[in-house]
Amino acid sequence: MTDTLIERFRAIHGRAPEIVSRAPGRIEFIGNHTDYNGGPVLGAAIDRSVWVGLARRPDGRRRFASDAHSGPVDLASDAFERATGTQSWVNYPLGVLVAMRDSGIGIPAGFDYMALSNLPAGAGLSSSAAIELSSCIAFLEAAGQSVPREVLVALGKRAENEFVGIPCGILDQGVSGFGKRDHLVHIDCRGPTFTTVPLPAGSNFWVFNTHVRHALVDGLYAERHRECLEAARVIGVPLLVDATPAMLAAAETRLSRSAYKRARHVVDEIARVEQAVAALLAGDLAAVGKLLFASHRSSRTWFENSSPELDFLVESLEPEKGVYGARLTGGGFGGAVMALASEAFGEEGVGRVAEAYLARFGARPDVLHARADDGAALISRGP
Repeated sequence: MTDTLIERFRAIHGRAPEIVSRAPGRIEFIGNHTDYNGGPVLGAAIDRSVWVGLARRPDGRRRFASDAHSGPVDLASDAFERATGTQSWVNYPLGVLVAMRDSGIGIPAGFDYMALSNLPAGAGLSSSAAIELSSCIAFLEAAGQSVPREVLVALGKRAENEFVGIPCGILDQGVSGFGKRDHLVHIDCRGPTFTTVPLPAGSNFWVFNTHVRHALVDGLYAERHRECLEAARVIGVPLLVDATPAMLAAAETRLSRSAYKRARHVVDEIARVEQAVAALLAGDLAAVGKLLFASHRSSRTWFENSSPELDFLVESLEPEKGVYGARLTGGGFGGAVMALASEAFGEEGVGRVAEAYLARFGARPDVLHARADDGAALISRGP
């Protein structure tokens, strides 16, 4: 992909990039909507990424291009307003520049920029965090700056929260930043602190994209965020990670029905994450799989962020040989289902699930086979 990026960079900007960086998409393994509630989450950086090429310009202008969008976006050095319409994709790298500037970190004055991705957009694999982190690494290199990895992921999160306008937690950027091949990233979001947990040999991921695109900025994600905060306030804790099942039960009659349901999911999901870590360390993939299915049922019943398409895929995957477990991955409200599988589940099983989905919904899901991979990195630098 680096060679393709360089070729397309030359076609748009008339020269080669000085700097190339890469950041992977991520699978939310388990821990649905626990991150902004202060809880733990497990995720996997995957072998699909966003690459960014950058070459500095002396005139202070910033010229953004992407393989997924037509025409470059040319901005003056003092232009930091949010873009709209077909140019709104620029808000991700532009938001990173604003986050760096507002954090007192130097930013490059002018540059030519190109983003190239083999991540499917809108599938719950966090292409947004991948473009944020790959952009941030390139901007830091171009400006002669260096920051710890924890700051890198915090800058990406700040860009998404404050500039793009999505109140996400640290999951997406944290997993993309701290990924490790054949490992899951475990994040304790109270710190946050980042560690890795080895995946037992032979396990891999299949991602089924429903084509039902989630629009998080449109309010569903933000609504769940507000309901969780309301539940924490009524229970009397700073965040739901501090609530025990007994505390939640005692507050049920004082909570709105929706706030209770959201809190019920989050409190139970926090326990499932820690149970999954223990099962992974013991090499018990059957137990991990049961937790994945339980997580999906909780998302469907209590958090109400599933969909008929997601539910059908999980139900279709459950009896398949070699599938340990499956659940929706990402924010929900459409997007994708992730299955943890052994090598016994392959193209034949995938075909059965895809055919059943086609018969039910009239379209095939996009299917992605992925493995846990390394996190965001600088690929090459110029003189």
